[in-house]
Order: sequence, then structure tokens, then C-alpha cells
Amino acid sequence: MMKISIACDHGALVLKTRLKEYLLSEGYEVIDCGTNTLDSCDYPDYCIQACKLLVEGKVDRAIVMCTTGIGMSICANKIKGVRCALVDKPEIAKLTREHNDSNALAIGACLVDFETCKKIVDTFLTTPFSNGERHIRRVNKIKALEV
Repeated sequence: MMKISIACDHGALVLKTRLKEYLLSEGYEVIDCGTNTLDSCDYPDYCIQACKLLVEGKVDRAIVMCTTGIGMSICANKIKGVRCALVDKPEIAKLTREHNDSNALAIGACLVDFETCKKIVDTFLTTPFSNGERHIRRVNKIKALEV
């Protein structure tokens, strides 16, 4: 079964906790990179941990969450080897996997309810990359930008 790293800041703790329980119940292995309190914290500290596991090959995908998902997605995309998409609809999760081979997912806790979150995550984790020539070409151009 797929291994997932998961991280959040205080603004998405409730959603992350519920999502972690759901993923475990579905048979995924989950590495929780925090935070685990409602105390104010800096989201990059947790995002970096989850994405480091991803680029080191210790997990298959990363899911990062904050209030809007914006900060986490910006942070994740600064890490070489991470292609993180901020998603608020299952249809977008499908497209980012098929077209961009995204390996990280950012979710905004203020943007989606738990049921929608589950649908987004299920779609993200089960949709394969298309391996279409144009998509491979575009992903390679993105990789070439990494420093």
C-alpha cells in the first residue's frame, strides 16, 4: 500500500487529524509530520518535513494543509523534486495527477469540508499520470527549472 506523509499548521489541525484517521482506515501507511497542537506555528517547518520524506523516496505522496493551502503549496514547490498542487475539487485533483504528475497535494482547511477533502485525496491517490507525450514534455520542462 502507498505511503503518505501528511503535515499541517494549527489552522488545519482538525482536518489533518480526521484525514489521517481516514487514510489509516483505508489501509494507507501515514507518516504524520505535525503539527499536533492548536498553538500558533510556522507552516514551513512541517511542510519541509513532509516533502523531504517525499523527495528522499520514503513516501509515495505528500499532503500538506493550512488554512488556505496557499502557504503550504508555495513552500512545497520550493523543494526540488516536489510538484505540489493546491486543490479544492476532485476534478482538479484528477487533472493535476494526469497532466502534471503532481506528487504533493495542498489543501486549504477553509476551502473544503471533510467529505470534499476525502474525495480530493481519494482521487489524488488513485489517479495515475497519463504518460502522454505532451505531459511528459511539460513536466520535464518544469523539472528543468529546478535549482
